[in-house]
Amino acid sequence: MSSVFTKIINNELPAYRIFENDKVISFLTIEPIQLGHCLVIPKTEVDHWMDTDDQEYVEVYKQAKVIARAIQQATGSARVAQAVVGLEVPHFHLHLIPMWDPSDLDFKKAKPSSEEDMKIIQEKIINYLN
Repeated sequence: MSSVFTKIINNELPAYRIFENDKVISFLTIEPIQLGHCLVIPKTEVDHWMDTDDQEYVEVYKQAKVIARAIQQATGSARVAQAVVGLEVPHFHLHLIPMWDPSDLDFKKAKPSSEEDMKIIQEKIINYLN
């Protein structure tokens, strides 16, 4: 059975897409800790980050640097944190989370944002990518 992320990659589920190439895709998480919280994932479904193909692993982090800069500009955050948790979806994914204070990284604070807010931050981040 395909993970929810594979379904997003295959356009079977909608997502607020930020970036995509032949190896990785990035999109806003539907339950952000902070508005602008993105995921960067390899297109190949691999459960654990240590099992990811080296080229895809490098591509995830290469694109994460670019996307994180855009998130920081779009949100005005002091930093963009990254986290690999890997328990909620069996598909390696890198979290990029805007933060102003370490307490901003509490995953228990994650909650859905309005469609309007998601579209606005999606557009802002994409604009800073260009």
